[in-house]
Amino acid sequence: MIENIIHNGAVIALIIYNNYKQEGIQFLSPHDYSLQLGYMTRTKGYKVIPHIHNPVIRNTIGTQEVLLIKSGVIRIDFFSFEQEYLESRELSEGDVILLAGAGHGIEVLQDAVIIEVKNGPFLEGADKGRFTAKKG
Repeated sequence: MIENIIHNGAVIALIIYNNYKQEGIQFLSPHDYSLQLGYMTRTKGYKVIPHIHNPVIRNTIGTQEVLLIKSGVIRIDFFSFEQEYLESRELSEGDVILLAGAGHGIEVLQDAVIIEVKNGPFLEGADKGRFTAKKG
């Protein structure tokens, strides 16, 4: 299953749950996202033609990140840009989330191993605006 978390008409997160299945290749994120999230299944013997990625200049605003839950269970709390609590989801082994906008917090519910990918470079002091969460 794929779930979009939407606030004020905008997707703030896209979750690919471990049970999602799709043949071939499908890009799940819109073309204008700074991170392009795709899902693919390939059969034995499939080959990707050797290629390079050209040094194209891109301009992005904000940071998007992808989390792959390798093991354990986490809860992600979603917040608006105004720092208001919206809702939460639990993710476990094999789930993937693209955090596309607004705010989020994470609580580890069971020991977890998580892989994070985000656009960079990271700008210390400028990239994150921390706040005190007020849920419900």
